[in-house]
Amino acid sequence: MEIKIMKNILYCNNKLAQENRELLGEKGIVSINILASPGAGKTSLILRIIEALRDKIPMAVVEGDIAGSIDAEKIDKLGVPVVQINTGGGCHLDANMFKEAINSLNPPEGCLIFIENVGNLVCPASFDLGESGRLVIASTAEGSDKPVKYPQAFQTADAIVLNKIDLIRHIEFDRDFFYKGITAVSKAPVFEVSCATHEGLIELLTWIEDFYKSKRVKND
Repeated sequence: MEIKIMKNILYCNNKLAQENRELLGEKGIVSINILASPGAGKTSLILRIIEALRDKIPMAVVEGDIAGSIDAEKIDKLGVPVVQINTGGGCHLDANMFKEAINSLNPPEGCLIFIENVGNLVCPASFDLGESGRLVIASTAEGSDKPVKYPQAFQTADAIVLNKIDLIRHIEFDRDFFYKGITAVSKAPVFEVSCATHEGLIELLTWIEDFYKSKRVKND
């Protein structure tokens, strides 16, 4: 019975996700769903991206959290449209939540929306929101085993970020083991980044710009 209920939930979610995708596609809007564990650096990375690309690409942000609006307030200070979604205990965003966020944001045509999902590498991987692509973040501080423990999240990624690379000299992090875990489930490019030192950001920013342009062309 539980399996049947879960299938029904996912069916309804995926149907609505496709509607979201078509709606955004008609407006030339590109969206990137960001998945990561708590503390991996999702918000810090979004802030760095906004600071670097705000003059090139119109952007908006959907902030997903169980409670609070701390991250949304940081983004709002940069003058970027942002909407907060609090799940009240739910471990992920779903397509209906994203639909409500789109209606609230009323994003302009050609916008790039970043969706900061709830800090979790399990549930968010199973729920399509109608996004154009997924960016999965792991941080060196979490250890090198995340791709092995949470393969579905990395398997669904269009790009992967290994964040907090500046800490790697201070902690035990098995880079080879991390990459073996990635290559076992994904062919997505991996970007080693530090939001503190800006190391690796240029390569990631180039990927984001290229991804945005490619999806705009596809929508047109």
